[in-house]
Amino acid sequence: MANQGEKTSANQPSQGWAALWENIRVLLIALAIAIVVRWLIAEPRYIPSGSMLPTLDLGDRIVVEKLSYHFQPVHQGDVVVFRTPPQLELLGYNPQQAFIKRVIATAGQTVSVHNGSVYVDQEPLTEPFIAAKPDYELPELTVPEHTFFVLGDNRNNSNDSHIWGFVPAEHIIGHAIFKFWPFNHFGSII
Repeated sequence: MANQGEKTSANQPSQGWAALWENIRVLLIALAIAIVVRWLIAEPRYIPSGSMLPTLDLGDRIVVEKLSYHFQPVHQGDVVVFRTPPQLELLGYNPQQAFIKRVIATAGQTVSVHNGSVYVDQEPLTEPFIAAKPDYELPELTVPEHTFFVLGDNRNNSNDSHIWGFVPAEHIIGHAIFKFWPFNHFGSII
């Protein structure tokens, strides 16, 4: 009997290492999956400013879906997250900083702002989601190929295309699809 006890004691450290190694492997696989999902499919983001009020509050946490724009175009009205436009990089903004705004016009469309209304292709937009009508004027511009004209929903307090111009298509990170925190803000982003 003593012989069997010795055999069991000798196997216990080896079984302990096997269990530890199995846990490490599971953790590494989960980490790899999380990295791939964040890099290619979706990622959480934090809203650091009030430029998208009332749609997004300061401090809201959102999910940015990154896959669909590889298969379909960005649409007018989409809320997008994008890297710093070149115009702001020239002013010293971090090139990797993320911005979030609503796409107002896409390549080939015209956009202007007159008397508190935004016009796309000379038609006024219906915008029930904005904080207030814009209190600025913008002469008609044509959106160049492979770019977008974006505005914050808080029209009068947003650093956006009416100040610095167009967002290159290659700067788009993804489509903001829903809010998950705080829980009382949980829901789709429209």
